Amino acid sequence: MPEFEGQLRPVGRVALIVSRYNELVTGKLLVGAQACCARAGITPEQVDVVWVPGAFELGAASLAAARSGRYSAIVALGAVIRGETPHFDFVAGETTRQLGQVLLETGVPIGFGLLTTDDLAQATARAGGAAGNKGDEACEAALRAADVIRQLREAR
Repeated sequence: MPEFEGQLRPVGRVALIVSRYNELVTGKLLVGAQACCARAGITPEQVDVVWVPGAFELGAASLAAARSGRYSAIVALGAVIRGETPHFDFVAGETTRQLGQVLLETGVPIGFGLLTTDDLAQATARAGGAAGNKGDEACEAALRAADVIRQLREAR
């Protein structure tokens, strides 16, 4: 019985889609994702960085990237920090839904690097601080998913 598991290796062109909002945090997530690409043997020339205004725009940009046919994997990086209004819930929930929909509609793996935290301290801890770098982790997930999808297609 065959067994398939994605490896961390070059998979083709990668799009890192990054929210400018909370750039103090998202810039660090980007550094983590770029480091992951380098560990996987993906050259900087194979990585496109796409900046969007905020987390809410990650879905539309991911859809455009996926439909372009250019990318084997997409990594969506953003940070939604809870405030005093329900805005957090709407942005976090809808962005998550959009990214999942893009993944299912296009079949292009999307690394989910959207932080949803109660405060800035939690966000910075997850962007290269004590809790690691979730940009790196999201990128690794996308690259491994792209690799296993490639394996499954080749096994037909």
